[in-house]
Amino acid sequence: MKLVLFDCDGTLVDSANVIHTCMERTFEDFGFEQPTLAHTKSIIGLTLDIAIAQMLNRAVDEEIAAMTARYKEHFLLHRHNGGALEPTYDGIAALIAELSARDDVILGVVTGKSRRGLNAILEHHQMTSSFFATRTADDCPSKPHPAMVLECCTEAGIDADRTVVIGDAIYDMQMAVSAGARGIGVSWGYAPVDALVTAGADHIVHHADDIADLV
Repeated sequence: MKLVLFDCDGTLVDSANVIHTCMERTFEDFGFEQPTLAHTKSIIGLTLDIAIAQMLNRAVDEEIAAMTARYKEHFLLHRHNGGALEPTYDGIAALIAELSARDDVILGVVTGKSRRGLNAILEHHQMTSSFFATRTADDCPSKPHPAMVLECCTEAGIDADRTVVIGDAIYDMQMAVSAGARGIGVSWGYAPVDALVTAGADHIVHHADDIADLV
């Protein structure tokens, strides 16, 4: 058996525009210059408070905690006002269906999203039943800490050396290396391919249907 763990933002779904809009509004609310889209993309994958702190080049403090709460308010308001849920990337739905039908594969998700956010995405795209193990920012330390991977391994009863982490961020690849798992970087997300390789990716894929043969 193999455990295949997917990142969410930038790997399963394209969430950059929603995240960036909420980040712009949050920074503006607290009197900071709005970040560029490139700056926002660079922190996608981290737990929210750590991401905001990194964008401001400082440690997590009371103001960062307040900004984190405000960001969540903007995100919920976006949803409440009918904002679209993040779309899946081309080929992802078919890939998840194919892998979940295999007898030798168990699927999971490891994400910096909140539990509520991940559940909403999986339910919207009718993928909830496909994933056996999931870990979020509410459950574990932020990537690249290996806890998300290792806890999923324990839950599935599969060792890390038979586990693959698939993601678009350097934090995903660093997490895989720290956990002793393989890392597959995807080129359709938010980090440059050369950065994924440097972070420890064993393979780089450019299309979702390339993944099935690697796991």
